[in-house]
Amino acid sequence: MIKTYTIKELELKANIIREDIIRMLEAAGSGHSAGPLGLADIFTAMYFDVLKHDPQNPDWAERDILLLSNGHCVPVRYAAMAEAGYFPKSELTTLRKLGSRLQGHPERLRLPGLEGTSGPLGCGLSQACGMALAFRMDAQLHRHIYCVMGDGELDEGNIWEAAMLAPKYNLNNITAIIDRNNIQIDGPTEEVLPLNDLKQKWESFGWHVLEINGNDIEAIIDACAMAKAITEQPVCIIAYTVPGKGVDFMEYDFHWHGVPPTHEQAKEALHMLRTLNGKIKGEHE
Repeated sequence: MIKTYTIKELELKANIIREDIIRMLEAAGSGHSAGPLGLADIFTAMYFDVLKHDPQNPDWAERDILLLSNGHCVPVRYAAMAEAGYFPKSELTTLRKLGSRLQGHPERLRLPGLEGTSGPLGCGLSQACGMALAFRMDAQLHRHIYCVMGDGELDEGNIWEAAMLAPKYNLNNITAIIDRNNIQIDGPTEEVLPLNDLKQKWESFGWHVLEINGNDIEAIIDACAMAKAITEQPVCIIAYTVPGKGVDFMEYDFHWHGVPPTHEQAKEALHMLRTLNGKIKGEHE
């Protein structure tokens, strides 16, 4: 992106993206709430600071790649892409509709700017490894690949096969970002299938690991910059996020993993987001 934004401007954009997510899910009547809301800061940082990309030329040969492995969280990506100018924001309310380009899981050929199709969990990091090897063959090491994954998704064995392969070939043009929100569809991650010390796990596989607050945009930007400066091994950023971020009745509640808001819940959620949960008072309040 050519325009640069202050951290405050990026935080406001993240809040706009959260509002759009709520509107999309209400209009769809189905979809996932908690994960997309929690990822809004990461996707804001990506599309408005970190990524080398061009919304007017989605297939630009010099662009970075952003993969969303946990595809059910795609509302946050659609909202961020629309905010960045990839397509009109009016299209957001077609989410999950028959014939829409905005399917419930991303389909690469439906929408310019999507880099991969994801629905079955656990495949994104393997896709990233294949792209990284291809970039090496084509002498395009200046292009970087970011792969966002969910923590519940780490239950999939395919993730760990890719996690072993990347260090073997020193795929230092990959940055994996784990959304560590501690929930999955059946409950807390540590009750469903304990992940325990993720930092130690990824380090043991040969990755350089950074741990950050995934709802702190400045920390996200700094971590991505540090990741690109590390050339000896691939980098894994463990981003601790709040599922349902910004909507207090959704935060930390795994029941919102795959549930959209009703009209009344959406109205309440939008009020919370617009007023930062009461911190901003309107003239009639």
